[in-house]
Amino acid sequence: MAMFFDPFREFDRVAEQLFDRQGPRLMPMDLYRDGDHYVLSADLPGIDPGSVDIDVDGQLLTIRAQRTGRSEEGVKWITRERPTGAYMRQLNLGQGIDTERITATYENGVMSVLIPISEKAKPRKIEVQRSGDSSQTLTAPELTS
Repeated sequence: MAMFFDPFREFDRVAEQLFDRQGPRLMPMDLYRDGDHYVLSADLPGIDPGSVDIDVDGQLLTIRAQRTGRSEEGVKWITRERPTGAYMRQLNLGQGIDTERITATYENGVMSVLIPISEKAKPRKIEVQRSGDSSQTLTAPELTS
């Protein structure tokens, strides 16, 4: 049987056991903009979707999840690298986000959160009217020059 040894992973495992880390763990995520919304994808493998809690307080988005471990009596662990416990991630959404329309889905261990941009924050054209009968539509770059 082939074995992989990563001294840093082993150091992290030993440190967690020594210091009995009970605080929330960080979940890896990707965040990108796709058109008129942002997409947040967070890795949460083995999480019960019912344990996930997503809330928005002002402009602060918080994702919480819980992974429970196996607690079988008489089991002697050979290795235990899959951490259990609470996971948490917080993001400051900033201005221009429609917090009322945020949605989330969980599929294949990945939590996807769609964060729409508000209508007020989207680029738009402004119509400039002349003092005569005709009107002209200018785009934002033309207004600055």
